[in-house]
Formats: sequence, C-alpha cells, structure tokens
Amino acid sequence: MNSLTKVAFIGAGNMAKAISIGLINSGSKPESIMVANPSAEKRLALANEFGIGQTDDNVKAAEFADIIVLAVKPHFINTVCTQLSQVNNIQNKLIISVAAGITVAQIQQALACQAGVVRVMPNTPSQLGLGMSGLFASLEVNAAQKSAADKLMKAVGEVIWLTSETKIDAITAVAGSGPAYFFLFMEAMQKQALAFGFSGEESRMLVQQTALGAAQMVAHNNIDISQLRENVTSKGGTTFAALEQFRENGLEQIVSGAMTAAFNRAQEMAKNNN
Repeated sequence: MNSLTKVAFIGAGNMAKAISIGLINSGSKPESIMVANPSAEKRLALANEFGIGQTDDNVKAAEFADIIVLAVKPHFINTVCTQLSQVNNIQNKLIISVAAGITVAQIQQALACQAGVVRVMPNTPSQLGLGMSGLFASLEVNAAQKSAADKLMKAVGEVIWLTSETKIDAITAVAGSGPAYFFLFMEAMQKQALAFGFSGEESRMLVQQTALGAAQMVAHNNIDISQLRENVTSKGGTTFAALEQFRENGLEQIVSGAMTAAFNRAQEMAKNNN
C-alpha cells in the first residue's frame, strides 16, 4: 500500500477480521498488522489465526501504524479518539472509520487535530471478500493515503468513492442494509419451497443457488438488469405470472419505501450522535 504499510485495528470484531484476511490474502505481511482490543480472547484469536500483532493498548497500536482503522461500535468512537489524541504525529496518520453515524468532524474533534479521515460504510459480505463499500475522504487525506484506503477496502470487495459525506447514509440504505433485503426475500422463497413439499435442505439449495446464479449473471454480463429480467420472462408464461403478482402487490413501492426508511434512519442516527 505505497509507503503506508502498517495497519492497526482498534477493535477485533468481524470487520477487523475480514479486512485482516483480505490484506494477508492480497500480500500484506502479518507483522505489518496489529489489533488492539480490551478483550484478550478476541484479539488473541485474531493474532493466533493470522500471525498479526496484538495489544490491549490503543495508543501503542496507533503509534505502530501508518493507518488506523476504527473498528469499534459508534458509541466508543469518542472515547477511543480521545485516547488516540495522545499519539505523537497523530495528525500525519490516516484514520479509517467504519463506524456508522459518526462524522469526519466528530472524529477530528475527538482527536483534537485535523487528521486525514476516511469514512467507510462496508457490508457483511466483506467477511467473504465480496463486500461493497462506500468511502468518503476528508480534505486532509492526501493522494497516497487515498490510494492506501482504496487498496485496503478492495481487499474485501468492491468500492466506490463518494463526493459528499451525506451520501454515506444512502450507501447504508443500498449496500449496508441491502444483504438483509435479499435474505428476507430468500427466506420467503424458502418458506414457499417448503410448502411445495421440498425438504429443508432441498429448499435452501434451490433458493441459494438460484440467488447466486442470478447475481453472477448480473456480474458477468454488461446488460441492464431490466433486460436480464425480460430475457427470462415470456409473455403469458410462468415467470410472467409471478412478476405480475409482484407488480400488483406493489413490490417496487415496497422496496423504495424500505430503502427510504433505512436512509432516513441512518440520518436520524447521525443526528443523535452529534
């Protein structure tokens, strides 16, 4: 990652683990990664599995690193950043935050300096290297730091850079919460497959492989999603009958309303953290 080679994770949860795996799989050396966490069990599990450094001291981890990934729950961010304000040259380090609802300004205020901050909204498929993340960089982030953040998050999936911090809330509504939308749809399909008489194992396989195949068709064809839908829909056929039911029951309005609700809630959470 250019000259920015040392990464410290503050927090040892799923996202710290996912990014650590991605970094190591993409060629980073384990000794260039450190995790800090008050729970010895969590940090030692990561250290033992991947050979990375570990400590219970957030300041020590931050002093080690060029890139500091804030991978703690939002309500811990202020406390953690206040601790990190003690770190020498903290203003020269890149701060990457995956905490929802915590703004660049809030992080910089707690750090007591104008450090370069990149906010990231990842999603849970990052744990499989199939994530979708939105990134926003503060004005203090230089080109090398932006490139490093890009490579770090590409280690767990695809990324898009946002020109406005407020778009983080839209990313939350589309990609951050999005996997749950598909899980709910798949759950409904699985229940109906069971009603058709398939076993639990058969129902799951039917649904998961169909969903996987559909996603891969989108990924591997430079064709509009609407065209892919039309390609499997013969007028008067079985798919047509199913899609007509979706339309009659207002599926598009349901999806639009749900995503708007997620977006509004993300904005509310951000305001509550101010």
